[in-house]
Amino acid sequence: MNTGVSETKKLTTLAMLTALAYVVMALSKMLPPFIPAAPFLSYDPKHVIVAISGFIFGPLAAFSIAFVVSLIEMFTISATGIIGLVMNVLATSTYACTAAFIYRYKHNLKGAVLALIAGSLALTVVMLLWNYLLTPIFTGDSREAVIRMLLPAILPFNLIQAGLNTGITLLLYKPLVTALRKVHLIDAPESAGLDIVRRKKTGIALLALLLLTTCVLVILVLRDVI
Repeated sequence: MNTGVSETKKLTTLAMLTALAYVVMALSKMLPPFIPAAPFLSYDPKHVIVAISGFIFGPLAAFSIAFVVSLIEMFTISATGIIGLVMNVLATSTYACTAAFIYRYKHNLKGAVLALIAGSLALTVVMLLWNYLLTPIFTGDSREAVIRMLLPAILPFNLIQAGLNTGITLLLYKPLVTALRKVHLIDAPESAGLDIVRRKKTGIALLALLLLTTCVLVILVLRDVI
């Protein structure tokens, strides 16, 4: 394939994925906070789209989309300013770039699952640190008050968010890649890593649904719904 044409297709696909990431992020603003005691922690599903982009095009593409979407969010619908931008870029790129980097070297179903788990753990650790550093500046609370929030609020929030986004990524990766192939925006070899037999597809779908169900139940418990 002509290199120029290939680069044009890649840029077109990245632009579409960036727009999709922004849309799902904007829609998520209508959701209530998972943890009422920490309403400034809001669920962000754009991690899913950015992680899928990283699986297809690599960590640099994932970081680029994370940065662009977070920047547009800051200038359009966010009220958190530069601190929100920093936290958004850190959270999304830590999750998606970690997963994309591992998946690049272990390009199969097991690698995808391990990559998303690693991304989830990296996200949780990094956001604990950066919430400790920046949340007092953003909320005006003392650092001691923020420390008291780390385990009962910030830690479970990031674990739940990572669990939800991991489950959704596992469910949506194949359908989204298949759709991009059908419109000839990506070539089959670039996303062949998750071409798996039907039995494994069923297994990963069940795993993803179990993870999603668990996260939803935990959210309902934290909100005193059940």
